[in-house]
Amino acid sequence: MFQPRMLTAALCGLFFTLSAQAGKLAIVIDDFGYRPVEESKVLQMPAAISVAVLPNAPHARDMATRAHQAGHEVLIHLPMAPLSKQPLEKDTLTPEMSSEEIARIVREASGKVPYAVGLNNHMGSKMTSSLPGMQKVMQVLNHYNYYFLDSMTIGNSQSVPAAQGTQVKVIKRRVFLDDSQNEAAIRQQFSRAVKLAQRDGYAIAIGHPHPTTVRVLQQMLPSLPADITLVRPSQLLNEPLRHGSAPLPAKPQKPAFRAPGECKVNKPLPPVPQERVLNVIGESIADSPLVKQLQQLF
Repeated sequence: MFQPRMLTAALCGLFFTLSAQAGKLAIVIDDFGYRPVEESKVLQMPAAISVAVLPNAPHARDMATRAHQAGHEVLIHLPMAPLSKQPLEKDTLTPEMSSEEIARIVREASGKVPYAVGLNNHMGSKMTSSLPGMQKVMQVLNHYNYYFLDSMTIGNSQSVPAAQGTQVKVIKRRVFLDDSQNEAAIRQQFSRAVKLAQRDGYAIAIGHPHPTTVRVLQQMLPSLPADITLVRPSQLLNEPLRHGSAPLPAKPQKPAFRAPGECKVNKPLPPVPQERVLNVIGESIADSPLVKQLQQLF
């Protein structure tokens, strides 16, 4: 006999499956601790927005505490040496530092940024591209319960290979929101982060507490697509990319076997909204011979 509740249960199960596959977007606002007025506006945004606090900033402890109390995830925004010549924050990590010196800096930073659960690099193109330097960092972080969010200030960052042999989990930034302080450019970058999350399953975007960035986030966050969920970076530690490019293998590998005549899609297919999927399924069920026969019986 036809069981409407069985159909309802099946549709509910499908809905929850589709929800689990929704694109996940993590947004981290760096450089916290210097601009309490603008940073306070960030803390009024959804709790899934995370903040990275510079340990030697004048308001570091206060802003980290306020962020935690408001439900935001807190990271240590640890200064690391860049390739370019520019003024450096106090206790900026360099590849030449000893493990003991790095351990001291991380230990003091953890005391200045309470409630931190992760750490990401401030600048750091020189430090993160040094495998020996990053190995020392990861070995120190192995004594903490921190994940490492690689800001990807340089393409050949060594954070992933450096973390091998430790318990430190590494995730990577995909989009910088505000390299330009032009509002239209920030909007474009925000939209790019959303599209990457839809295509690949998740994306991490990093911004800063500039007035323009704050204004764009205030305007665009309420209108996120229905298939995008805001998450904290820690929720992405075990999340695989669906279609994103995988890390290059350490050694060249033979090409995988490919059957002749394989059909290839030149461009990625556009994502189908969950609402449309459910509508199509409902229409298909309503038009099926079984349902029509049942309608005649009842």
